[in-house]
Order: sequence, then C-alpha cells, then structure tokens
Amino acid sequence: MKFSKPLRIIRNLLLFFFISTAVTVVVYSFMPVYVTPLMVIRSVQQIFKGESPAWHHEWIPFNEISPHLPMAVIASEDNRFATHNGFDFIEIRKAMKENEKRKRKRGASTISQQTAKNVFLWPQSSWLRKGFEVYFTWMIELFWSKKRIMTVYLNSIEMGKGIYGAQAAARYKFHTTAAKLTAGQCALIAATLPNPLRFDSANPSSYIRKRQGQILRLMKLVPKIFHRKKPYASKQRKK
Repeated sequence: MKFSKPLRIIRNLLLFFFISTAVTVVVYSFMPVYVTPLMVIRSVQQIFKGESPAWHHEWIPFNEISPHLPMAVIASEDNRFATHNGFDFIEIRKAMKENEKRKRKRGASTISQQTAKNVFLWPQSSWLRKGFEVYFTWMIELFWSKKRIMTVYLNSIEMGKGIYGAQAAARYKFHTTAAKLTAGQCALIAATLPNPLRFDSANPSSYIRKRQGQILRLMKLVPKIFHRKKPYASKQRKK
C-alpha cells in the first residue's frame, strides 16, 4: 500500500517518536537521570527574572536514601503505589466526584505519573501534556520496576527552589545526607511536595507541621515493599 508524501512524513514522525521514546525509557531503566526538562525550565525562568540560576542535584542510588522517605511520599502522595499499574482509578473517581463541588480542583496523579511528568515533560498543565503523561506513565510501568520508579522519583522531584532530589534536599534543607534523614524530616519533605516553591521543609508553617503529623501517622500503615542490599542504621528523631 502506497502512502502520499504527507502521510509518509506523519508515519515516519510517529515511528521516530515511538522508537526514540521507547529507547529513552529503556536506557533510563538502568542509567541515572541527571537532567530533566523541569530543571532546565526553572533555570531559564530564573535567568529571565534576573536571578542567578540555582540548580542543586546529585543522583544517588536507592540504598543511600533514608528508608523513611519512600514511605513518606507513598503515605502523602500515593498510598496504592505498590498495587496500581500507574493510575489509581479509585482516587481518580473520588477526585472527579469531589471536584464537582469544589472551586479548587484536586488531582489524583500517582507517583508513576509524577515521575513521567518530571523526567520527560513540562510542568504546565494541559490536555496535550496529560496525554503524553499517560503514554510515558504506561511506558515506565512497562519497563521499570516499582523500585526503579521510586528511585528516579526521589532523585528528580523538585523539593525547593533550585533543589532537586533527596540528596540536594538533605544538604540544603537539613545540612545532612539523604541516608541520614529522619522520619520527621522525610515527612516534612513529603508535606511540601504539592508546592515546594511555596512551602519550605526547613522552615515549616503550622499547616506543614500539621501535615507532617498526619504523614507520620500514615507512614506506620504503609507496607514495606522495598528490600535493601544492606541494612540501614541511623538514630532517628522527629525534628
């Protein structure tokens, strides 16, 4: 079957898109993610504001992150992370029902969806971005393990102005390393994730303190789904 020239161009573009994105997802299943679109966008925004770009990021393996942090973000952001296939349809239905009566809409994005957005897409919400987000979420759930998704998420998520990932947050917010973050500090970080440019885990408001307490209680209910190669030892203390 012969295609006209415009159709051949569209076909070739689609083939290039699917092949290139599949290769990228597979490569990121074992290689560190050192740069994300959001990091570049934030730096450009800072330059246009006349500010010196702040970009603090250090990739570290999963075993060098406090075991409290995955539990905190699951408790705060996605309590069905271990069982869903990238989309939490229970939360989606609840959000749709609640949003019928709310002026301020709430989302139902999973950690998998947030990881797809952070690593491959841009922050501004639109139907186009949501469409790509669904595609990349499906791809990472297909090619990555849950542990890999969590590793990339905790290394790439924005945790403050110019601060990306657990290690940078630990150093610039709490003057420690990601491995030594306490349960209380991890709960504070998780509490600010919906808006890390507005909320500061190092100087928490009363609202963030309240969320910290809620997250700490929920963390006790989160099943331990990740196994570590070597035991983690640290004296933990709520900040």
